[in-house]
Amino acid sequence: MSENKKIGLTLGDFNGVGPELIMKLCSDPRIFEYCTLIIYGSARVMSFYRKHLQNNEFVYSKIATPTQSHPKKFNLIDVWMDEYLVQPGTESAEAGKCARMAFQRAVDDLKNKQINALVTAPVNKKTFYAEDFKFKGHSEYLANHSAGGNYLMMMVSEHLKVGTVTGHIPLSEVAMTLTKELIVKKLEILVKSLIQDFGCSKPRIAVLGLNPHAGDNGLIGKEENEIIEPAINELKEKGNLVAGPFSADGFFGSDSFSKYDGILSMYHDQGLIPFKTLEFDRGVNFSAGLPFVRTSPDHGVAYSIAGTYKVNETSFRNSVFSALDILKSRGM
Repeated sequence: MSENKKIGLTLGDFNGVGPELIMKLCSDPRIFEYCTLIIYGSARVMSFYRKHLQNNEFVYSKIATPTQSHPKKFNLIDVWMDEYLVQPGTESAEAGKCARMAFQRAVDDLKNKQINALVTAPVNKKTFYAEDFKFKGHSEYLANHSAGGNYLMMMVSEHLKVGTVTGHIPLSEVAMTLTKELIVKKLEILVKSLIQDFGCSKPRIAVLGLNPHAGDNGLIGKEENEIIEPAINELKEKGNLVAGPFSADGFFGSDSFSKYDGILSMYHDQGLIPFKTLEFDRGVNFSAGLPFVRTSPDHGVAYSIAGTYKVNETSFRNSVFSALDILKSRGM
């Protein structure tokens, strides 16, 4: 059990399901037994959703800084004072701007140790990106604000942990981006995270190939022979338990994934499609390799159900408890 750690929650896109995720998370007061929650967002937005959803049970205390937070209450920091139109299910530049403001304020507090970890509600990447915020996502921004700047996007659940070598880039750029050095770097982060964050003393790691059938010994691509296998061998020479490259379809289809503590995929969808098929609504997005602990649910803004209170909050709740578990594992 955590000793009253302060967990920041960013509101995300206020026209998406972020506000409802927070309301559902806060509907069970037993959460107070584990942590203090600090919402970075807007009292006006939360008041809109309280009225819209007729949820008068959701109450909070407005605070100016995390030092004013109450351990037995839900706390909210008003990040912006302007009044923006809230339209559940609608994409808007204003919602993206406010999502950035909430996130940047929370990261400042995270860096200054005002909060112990950060859980981010979903954002719309199209509106989240801006001329003065040229980052493709939360992890990229956090990496830019940490020494070294190396990170690994991981999707984690109790039984499955998947990292990706390349992240939010076009599929057409994946092959040209892959290098032995990059794969080695990502493997090293994965090994360290499994040990430091998830308590695996000697993690077993599987590496997926890039091409169909993992290249078929060079018949369907050379990346496995020329880039991926040498990276695996370098990790093996350092005493790590790393196997592969495996053909992704057979690897997941035959249940081979259950034999490993961690899996490294070459690109975003290669790892996330099987993960979400197996763990959707339960999995957690974790930014590994950073000095900060940041998690998020494994789904997006879900405009189609925003404002209906139908969103499943399990992944968001798991994100909070995963952050607490990682803090404990790191001794933070």
